[in-house]
Amino acid sequence: MPMLGTGILSNFFRWTTRCSTRAMATTSQTATKPYPFSKTAIIHPEPYVPPPASLVQGKGLMPHLQKTLATPEKLDMLRAYFGRHSYRRILPGSIVSVTLEHAPFNFTGVVLAIRRRGIDTSMVLRNVIQRTGVEMQVFVNSPHVKTIKVVQKPPKGRMKRAKLYYLRHSPEKMSALAGSKKGTIA
Repeated sequence: MPMLGTGILSNFFRWTTRCSTRAMATTSQTATKPYPFSKTAIIHPEPYVPPPASLVQGKGLMPHLQKTLATPEKLDMLRAYFGRHSYRRILPGSIVSVTLEHAPFNFTGVVLAIRRRGIDTSMVLRNVIQRTGVEMQVFVNSPHVKTIKVVQKPPKGRMKRAKLYYLRHSPEKMSALAGSKKGTIA
């Protein structure tokens, strides 16, 4: 094993001592209080910013809650379609039609993934429109979502995977999944 020359090591030690003395010199020159466990870290006190008067009085709280809290219809939809023990639950591989209040008004696609996070539950739908793959993430509690309708359950009851992102790269499997239509399920 080759040994390093003494000149390289001495230069390295000279450099490290120079850096440590420079760091200590900056802490002694500053007027702020240094961190108690290290001489190089400096803590700057953050100024206190009081909350706005309207928030202290409670103004603007109810419109915020009305926008963010789920309506009873949305809670029923969450329980029926996204509850783990519901017999009507949506599974990955299902074909689902979502009606929205804004354009596009209706989007039908295969469910690639479901993200269950209580009120923030969402699903990723994929469809091929004019030979172009289109994906849409739908948040169930969004005020833009009107209805969710299951068009078809996955073949054989359920898929082998929970996330079907591999369908992005295999259009023949995607079309086979969507082509095995037996009828609509309400």
